[in-house]
Amino acid sequence: MSRLFSTRPGDDGLPGPERRLAVLALILGTLMAVVDVTMVNIALPSIARDLEVSAARTVWVTNLYQIVCAAFLLVCASFSEMISRRRLYVAGLALFVVASLGAALSRSLEWLLVFRAMQGLGAAATLSIGPSLYRSIFPTRLLGSALGLSALVVAGGYAAGPALGGLVLSAVSWPWLFALHLPLGLVSLWLAWRALPREKGRRGGFDGRGALGSVVMLGSFFLAMDTLGHGAPLWQALAWLTLSVVAGGLFLRRQRRASHPLLPPRLFQVARFRLAVSASGLAFVGQGLAFVALSFLYQQEMGFSPLHTAWLFTPWPLAIMLVGPLAGRLADRVNPSVMASLGLVLLMLGLASLALLPQDAGVLDSLWRTALCGIGFGLFQPPNNREMMTSAPRELSTSASGVLSTTRTVGQSLGVALVGAFMAASAPVQATLWIGCLTCLLALVASLARMPLVGAVQADSAEQPPQVQSPSKRVQ
Repeated sequence: MSRLFSTRPGDDGLPGPERRLAVLALILGTLMAVVDVTMVNIALPSIARDLEVSAARTVWVTNLYQIVCAAFLLVCASFSEMISRRRLYVAGLALFVVASLGAALSRSLEWLLVFRAMQGLGAAATLSIGPSLYRSIFPTRLLGSALGLSALVVAGGYAAGPALGGLVLSAVSWPWLFALHLPLGLVSLWLAWRALPREKGRRGGFDGRGALGSVVMLGSFFLAMDTLGHGAPLWQALAWLTLSVVAGGLFLRRQRRASHPLLPPRLFQVARFRLAVSASGLAFVGQGLAFVALSFLYQQEMGFSPLHTAWLFTPWPLAIMLVGPLAGRLADRVNPSVMASLGLVLLMLGLASLALLPQDAGVLDSLWRTALCGIGFGLFQPPNNREMMTSAPRELSTSASGVLSTTRTVGQSLGVALVGAFMAASAPVQATLWIGCLTCLLALVASLARMPLVGAVQADSAEQPPQVQSPSKRVQ
């Protein structure tokens, strides 16, 4: 860990001591946004009972947060270029903290949903620019290690969320789940304002029509996936999906004409970036699909209780926490596509072994297969994220960061929707795991295709990025 904060002559990024404070601000902000999803899921039955509403309506406490967050990722990433990433990150954290207080004080479902939407917008502001801030904070030689740390934080948040939620609910009522964000948020706010790199926002307009198109495109897509995943009439999902496709076409047309596009077309002219995005999206489809499919497999097919099912999931995020930082560190030294491809092979083998899991299998037989998936994903994600961030031109880092976050969210949502569609068609749950294997195979093809490109282009040594000044040395 101390290597992450070492300083060498000629390093870009922040000096070591200020790097620590900036990273701590990012870790706390990410943890709040990630833990919130899985922690609140545990509380839905309690919320339904206390607010006297149906369980079906309380599902929107989770859905609305995720839809708003996903729909505004690209918008927030682009807007940060105008006002600076530091200001947007601080504003997003402040909104998240205020909305958390509002959610804790809510005494009706309607007000709770309003504050959950505000939380989703605040989370979008922080998550959309997180990877690009890592690129500004750390020297290029340590970027893979830094992104490995980010993967550890995200995996740890997903793993800790259900346990933390259950622990809190065993002692106090559900509003305290939201109140927990207040002390962490205030500390993170102070650290972000104090330590994140100061930079000037660019001059020029904001692509408002493109922002509207992006929100409609992504929002309707996630509504379509949610509708499909919950077994609603097919025509509803098709209507939302049609709106998403139409809005997407108009959005892409706008991006080719806008002077300051949300999604710069030249970003996708870089072959390494395109392939890394493709591999990421397909791999996250496999992971999102597996998380839902395994819940049905363990409980309905194998007869495990919900508590046992939660424990059977644990090796996946724990393996990412252990393997991710190591994979990121190795990606700074070897071809990251090699690491990512190896991870995809292990992930594919893990999903195949779960699809072949017999119904009378014991706990240990299930645990090692889930752990194999986690090891594979931990080997894949940090090197692939490093490829996405370093293959993009430095001046487009913020846009690349928004694409990274959006790709992850879209992939996971599509995976969840595929499980819902297969279950609605009465297909066996094992069939969805085989679909996960297929998406991982396609991701492997994309990862292998970029290998000669990475070998030919020594991006790290070729880049000569400008020195990022620390907050104490520059006045905004």
